[in-house]
Amino acid sequence: MKTPHFYAVIIGSEILNGRREDKHFTFIRDALLHRGHVLFSTFIIKDDTNLINSIFSLVKNDPNGVMFSFGGIGSTPDDLTRQLASDVFSDGELISHPQFYSDILERFGDQAFPHRVNMALLPKNSGLLHNIINNMSGFYLEDRYFFMPGFPEMSHAMVEEALERFYPKSVITYRKTLIAQTSENTLIEVMEILNSDVDFSSLPMINNGQPTVEISIASHDKELCEENFALFERDLEQKNIKFEIII
Repeated sequence: MKTPHFYAVIIGSEILNGRREDKHFTFIRDALLHRGHVLFSTFIIKDDTNLINSIFSLVKNDPNGVMFSFGGIGSTPDDLTRQLASDVFSDGELISHPQFYSDILERFGDQAFPHRVNMALLPKNSGLLHNIINNMSGFYLEDRYFFMPGFPEMSHAMVEEALERFYPKSVITYRKTLIAQTSENTLIEVMEILNSDVDFSSLPMINNGQPTVEISIASHDKELCEENFALFERDLEQKNIKFEIII
């Protein structure tokens, strides 16, 4: 895998209909940034079989995809994630995970039957993510697809566990940023000749009623970052446009 593409998939109709506030996006964004990673995409979706299947398939089709999925791994009929994880990332079967099954019995005894034990039905070759609240685990596949409860108190510790074990630190990213007293339109010709391997962003703003634009270039290759950033510097100087380098 080259640079991992980190996806967050937040499953919960209750977020979309306003019954609960999302607490996952900000957490996972910051947990990744702390380690030098950046989110590639985030989805907040309802509990819908076809929709979840489509999003999981999108991630699977990305050779650099790493996914953190929140919600839907319980034992009620609207908990769809375990089966869909197997459908998309495995062979469609669910088998009882011995350790998880044992943990459920230890916690709930006779009350584990007939429903709670179903939480131990996981895709083949699943590993477990520890639940610090009640020991009802999350799970993962291929060291890159992570499935956790919707409760932040449980799932956020699982995110930290997964990142520490499998993605503790990114390679160094070099970034240069400037703010120019002009509109984006002035710099389109430069944007069109940038190297496709750099991470480029253009953020238009209005400052005291005048158009300004923030230009940012990033790359794991320091020389490539500086070369592409210099294209903007030279163009702005040639056009006598004022700009300030902020990073």
